[in-house]
Amino acid sequence: MMSEETHPDLAQLLAGTSKVLSEKELNDKLHENRPLRIKFGVDPTAPDIHLGHTVPLEKLRQFQDLGHTAILLIGDFTATVGDPTGRSTARPPLTREEVLANAETYTDQAFKVLNREKTEIIFNGEWFRQMNYEQVLKLNARVTLQQMLQREDFKERVAESKEVRLHELQYPIMQGWDSVELKADVEIGGTDQLFNMLVGRDLQKEERQQQQTVLCMPLLEGLDGVKKMSKSAHNYVGVNESPNEMFGKIMSISDELMDRYYLLLLGLQRDPDTHPMESKKELAQKITTRYHDEEGGKAARDEWDTRFSKKNLADADLPEIDASTLQGNLLEVVSSVFKTSFNLEKSNGELRKQFITTGAVQLDGEKLTDPNAEFSAQPGQILRLSKKQSVRLK
Repeated sequence: MMSEETHPDLAQLLAGTSKVLSEKELNDKLHENRPLRIKFGVDPTAPDIHLGHTVPLEKLRQFQDLGHTAILLIGDFTATVGDPTGRSTARPPLTREEVLANAETYTDQAFKVLNREKTEIIFNGEWFRQMNYEQVLKLNARVTLQQMLQREDFKERVAESKEVRLHELQYPIMQGWDSVELKADVEIGGTDQLFNMLVGRDLQKEERQQQQTVLCMPLLEGLDGVKKMSKSAHNYVGVNESPNEMFGKIMSISDELMDRYYLLLLGLQRDPDTHPMESKKELAQKITTRYHDEEGGKAARDEWDTRFSKKNLADADLPEIDASTLQGNLLEVVSSVFKTSFNLEKSNGELRKQFITTGAVQLDGEKLTDPNAEFSAQPGQILRLSKKQSVRLK
């Protein structure tokens, strides 16, 4: 069914996307007035997810709220192969037991975004474990090596004489075949998944299915506003983190990044008439509430106000650290506390220029500005690293 009219839901579903193939195709499907089958696949290679993982989940929830069928595809089979996307080396293989254990915690966290009762959970092992070798060969015959080597990560690794394992070439084919098995109308994924999702369109066409519309979601920048959010970059907000930790981390982002977090994590636009600090508090409270509850979101905001807005650190619920473990000069101590108490990696240059010599580091209100000075403190004192990070010594 072709339609020249714009469907009333189209603008909402396109908001925040970075690439859609194609808008007209999605508009036509929406005009079919039936529940579309929306696929989002995840490989549970780790048990925990962070806010970057929730960007496509939020888009899936939008489709769900508009009456469409949300399919959370668990790659219990593909996870044992390992997605090579963006990798300079092959991923280490996981056992099926590890994958299933990760899948359980992953889905529990995903349902903080999705409506559990209205989500189909499907494991792609259901069809891949039934295939014999002849069927695998026939599936492989549908694509060429030249096609696979068009992927940027494969191309770069070959150019740099780095190995590309043959099982990695299977991954785009398997992800594409998932779409055939699910008869997906729409697939949601990150921009780095575009190649794989297009393979799905090709395989659906060969199977005489309607080709899926591809919705690419941007990769969310981490707290530093530069690198993609990831645990390895130490710039992430974990979905399972405590309300206070979640709220505090979000308050550390820049005003420029705040607008993207509003759009990609909440599907909202920031009110331009509200003061940026108030807008950031609202953002932090809304996100904290989403992954905990209203009480947790409000309590985290009250705690933040007590600790920072009112400068009343003595009454604040601060992380505690054993004073006897803080050995060495000020630079070494501050680096250690950032890492152990806040999971943040700071370079020595950054610590000197942005925290120590500026007077941000204080012990019971007294500024400590000599990075080479031997650190000495007593239990009960409060070590302030920045406006947003302080610890109580015990």
